[in-house]
Amino acid sequence: MKMIEKYRGKKVLVLGLGKSGVNAAKLLKKLGAEVTVNDKNTPSDLTQVNELKNEGIEVITGSHPLELLENIDLMVKNPGIPYTNVLVSGAKDKGIKIITEPELAFEISDARFVGVTGTNGKTTTTTMISLMLNQGQTEGKAYVAGNIGVPASQVAQEATSKDTIVTELSSFQLLGITEYHPKVAVLTNIYEAHIDYHGTRENYVNAKMRIVMNQTEDDYFVVNWDNEEWQELSQRSKARIVPFSRLGKSKGGAYVADGYLFYKGDKIMPVDDIKVPGTHNVENALAAIAVAKIFGKSNEDIKEVLTTFSGVRHRTQYVTTLNGRKFYNDSKATNMEATEKALAGFNNPVVLLAGGLDRGFTFEKLEPSLKNKVHAMIVFGETADLMAKAGKEAGVEKIIKTKDAVSAVPEAYKVSNEGDVILLSPACASWDQWPTFEVRGDKFIEAVEKLTKELEEK
Repeated sequence: MKMIEKYRGKKVLVLGLGKSGVNAAKLLKKLGAEVTVNDKNTPSDLTQVNELKNEGIEVITGSHPLELLENIDLMVKNPGIPYTNVLVSGAKDKGIKIITEPELAFEISDARFVGVTGTNGKTTTTTMISLMLNQGQTEGKAYVAGNIGVPASQVAQEATSKDTIVTELSSFQLLGITEYHPKVAVLTNIYEAHIDYHGTRENYVNAKMRIVMNQTEDDYFVVNWDNEEWQELSQRSKARIVPFSRLGKSKGGAYVADGYLFYKGDKIMPVDDIKVPGTHNVENALAAIAVAKIFGKSNEDIKEVLTTFSGVRHRTQYVTTLNGRKFYNDSKATNMEATEKALAGFNNPVVLLAGGLDRGFTFEKLEPSLKNKVHAMIVFGETADLMAKAGKEAGVEKIIKTKDAVSAVPEAYKVSNEGDVILLSPACASWDQWPTFEVRGDKFIEAVEKLTKELEEK
């Protein structure tokens, strides 16, 4: 860790008491800053608040007092807090610099960075990359950090110059970087998402592309080549472009041809040997292969990972088989594209559990994916009626409305047949009912476990 001097004696306001905020506050204190943490909510568990106070960090909860902006030099904000927030907009008006926690991590780290962004596939790709870089490694370690749930500022304090930090980066986090400079940047894809936060799709795309803004000719930009827009976006980076293509649109990097995964003409393994299902996971694997090859990993290391890696929790995660029905948890599918890709990964008939936060969208786009594959839908949340309408238009035989992803489980089982896939893939954010998609997925898994126990007892 670099003990940089730029924050010594500076007055810093950390906005948000999440994992990233707590770790950023502790790091800034270690670097000699005068730190205040503010959160509009007062947590029921005060353990972290007391920890911060014991380290000499002031903590103010329950409101956003405007006087906190007086005489501060910097704001480090939780990525999810919008720029319309009263303190954030106030800081902007005063010309106070606003960053997010990954920026701090980069500034103090001795390790090199791989940055992964995109609308879908970030977590799986980040995980695959780290596993490949660690496979057969005798010196140094690849850490995962960022939006994957591990604060980058925590990992950066442990990592050495021999290590690599593979950072999953959301558009929210990327808006708050200025110096962050990944040796390898990865763009999995870009669809329409988070317009309620960014205002326009253009703003969303521009936020994503900040990942390459500090790259040079000595760096690499790994980018999905299966869409003309993404090809054009590659021109924003000064780095060497390494494409990946499931559709074989480029052979300049990682690609699929004749049922095999290749890298620049070198055959690696059959596509069907990838353990996690779905065409989207083929794309994730290709992105990871490109990064692994940049770092000199062997085909054997890559094959070992792709034939054994069974997926990330909440991302088309296999849960159990119950009386011939396979349950999958894809709670991370918070947009239609993710659900389309999840459905495309299965050949068996599907009972789909879907619905959630209403962001003003309708779901006609899902109809082609529902036709001839989904024979029953259990819909819930704010978008239940909209989701049901899409199902009806697609010719889904049975559509049942229920409260949430928990009550949907027994209903799904009732309408399922042996050989079916019962898939939670909501196509919506969870915030109408659950604080995070992780909580929604965990509750779904608990409901499946409860159902299994009940059926066994009978």
